[in-house]
Amino acid sequence: MAKLWQKNYTLDDLMQHFTVRTDYILDQELVISDALASCAHARGLERIGILKKEELEKLESGLKEIVSLRLENNFEINEADEDCHTAIEGYLTKKLGDIGKKIHTGRSRNDQVQTALRIYMREVSVRLAHETLGFASELLDFSRKYEGVPMPGRTHMQIAMPSSVGLWAASFAEELIDEARLMLDMNRLLDQSPLGSAASYGAPIPLDREFTAEQMGFGKVQNNVLYANNSRGKFEAILLDQCNYIALTISKLSQDLILFTLPEFGYFSLPVELTTGSSIMPQKKNPDGLELARSRSALIDSCAQRVKNSIRSLPSGYNRDFQDTKEPLIEGVKETWALVSIMKRMVSGLIVHEDRLVKACVPELYATDKVFDKVMKGGTFRDSYKSVGLNLEDVEREDPYEALKKRTSTGTSGKLNLDTDMKICKELINECDDRLDVYFKAYSKLLCLDGLCAVNW
Repeated sequence: MAKLWQKNYTLDDLMQHFTVRTDYILDQELVISDALASCAHARGLERIGILKKEELEKLESGLKEIVSLRLENNFEINEADEDCHTAIEGYLTKKLGDIGKKIHTGRSRNDQVQTALRIYMREVSVRLAHETLGFASELLDFSRKYEGVPMPGRTHMQIAMPSSVGLWAASFAEELIDEARLMLDMNRLLDQSPLGSAASYGAPIPLDREFTAEQMGFGKVQNNVLYANNSRGKFEAILLDQCNYIALTISKLSQDLILFTLPEFGYFSLPVELTTGSSIMPQKKNPDGLELARSRSALIDSCAQRVKNSIRSLPSGYNRDFQDTKEPLIEGVKETWALVSIMKRMVSGLIVHEDRLVKACVPELYATDKVFDKVMKGGTFRDSYKSVGLNLEDVEREDPYEALKKRTSTGTSGKLNLDTDMKICKELINECDDRLDVYFKAYSKLLCLDGLCAVNW
């Protein structure tokens, strides 16, 4: 099919390659989202008399075929198409003739891309929150299992105070729960339909934007059509920022595990099926997955920065710079999904060496406890601190299990409140399921395909 903007000249080949780049490949990720949005738009056109009922039915049938082809990895997008949007219209026009040419009425490619991306991002954000909460649940189960196992707490990487494996694992679980909650809060921002904004200024026909938004399962219309355009890139960056927070947490967890699985520590062992070998040293079982988790965290951060830098100095209205926000968006969210999934697997197979952990609870670990023993017997904190600090050789090793029981304040090793964490995690997982159910029901009503997702990972 000719380009959507086709003029009376042929685009230079070098310009073709420069402007399209990898869009036609990346856009396989958006085919289903665009088909859903196109179906909703077609229903809106029928509602205002631009399409006849039988034309709508033919378009819906054609869009359903496109989705089926995409699910079989058989929907073709060529460089000449530029993107999935032209390929979809071309497929409909080839199959239905003039009826296919009507589906773009009232749309610009800009709000077509915007709407497909919004459907994609809206679903991605909930699915990432759900996967992150699943990882948090795995950490909480691990924390429960090893709740009372002693572990040296460290500051500046030096021996600090008595802690536990349960406290260590639950700290990451609670952090991930908060990040999943932030992702769900951000999802409300994405749950606005930009369809009908056209090239930033609407169209001079009575499009029912509320109707098409409802058809796609959106909570509301993004009201101002210029804002709908100006939010492109910014919403992608906000989503990637949330991904980055999750990645930062995982990077810290990965670094801990790299250290604590060293033979010199020996607190934990990684499941061997998640380690790799050396090409020269036969004894090696390397934590490559954890090392890559650190670098992938940086990759995800770079995706967020790429988007922000692409839109930083743009004037309002559509600019082609927006095209370069698509690749980092898709790369960033997919890498976040992979990162959470592999770390969940890593924790589920983690082996705890309780004997090494107990042995690591050396006398100096209890120095601060000695200070508070003196305080509880009537001494001042500062004098007790000085007394212990000047006589560290007198600090004796305590029973590490009993040391944990002395910590009874909320959130300490003796009172982790894991039941509360698990309850919150479950409630948020249910919230994710409810939101996805709304989307999937809307998709099913649009294309009569049960179990249809916009995102297929």
